Amino acid sequence: MKYMLLIYASESWWTEDERRDYILESTAICKELETQGMWLIASALDSIATATCVRVRDGKHQVTDGPFAETTEQLGGYCIVDVRDVDEAIDIASRLPPATKGTIEIRPLLPLPNSLLLPERGTADQPPSDAEQRRDYILLMYAQEGAWPPDEHAPALAESVDVCQQLHVNGQFISAAPLQPPKTAYCVRVRHGARAVTDGPFTETKEQLGGYFLIRVANLNEAISIAARIPGSHRGTAEIRPLYRLPV
Repeated sequence: MKYMLLIYASESWWTEDERRDYILESTAICKELETQGMWLIASALDSIATATCVRVRDGKHQVTDGPFAETTEQLGGYCIVDVRDVDEAIDIASRLPPATKGTIEIRPLLPLPNSLLLPERGTADQPPSDAEQRRDYILLMYAQEGAWPPDEHAPALAESVDVCQQLHVNGQFISAAPLQPPKTAYCVRVRHGARAVTDGPFTETKEQLGGYFLIRVANLNEAISIAARIPGSHRGTAEIRPLYRLPV
């Protein structure tokens, strides 16, 4: 079973050096998981100050600066794992350093029908020759539950997969996946060595995270153009965040 671990915390809780250290420690855990065949992809995100939100209404896209939700703890990174069950995902979340100050939300990925095939993840491992001039962004797709009735959700999902195929041809695709509903979420916190696990998503907002697209593009404007093409931005919001580049 594949799960997305969403790492929430306040940026003010760590100095830049502390953040770098916990990212390095988390990276070491990911490498260990990779040797066990459980790790798929992970990254820290740049500051919420770099966030851009895109909505498409009546054929026109609206672009605003700032994150989708103004909460005390903001999304600072993610990790996708392939494990036996949610208990194993909880164990992994508990080991990640941010769990000691923040919250890690665990969401199962939504399996796609056999008729819909996403491109193989390969862009990140085999970067194009101009990779140094390009930047990786994650597009976080938020929408109200029920925004897509069942008879409309399947065509929207197929259209999103088509966008991924086009991005793959252009060397812009890294990874993407829809998530199962917020009610399937678990939140993990570790305080003073004790683990607390609660049901439900981290934030109870009208629009909840429903999936992500990880892309490699020349600049933010290109990322905005792609976000506007994704059906989810027509009824919800696409939050664009650049991935964090660890200082050398």
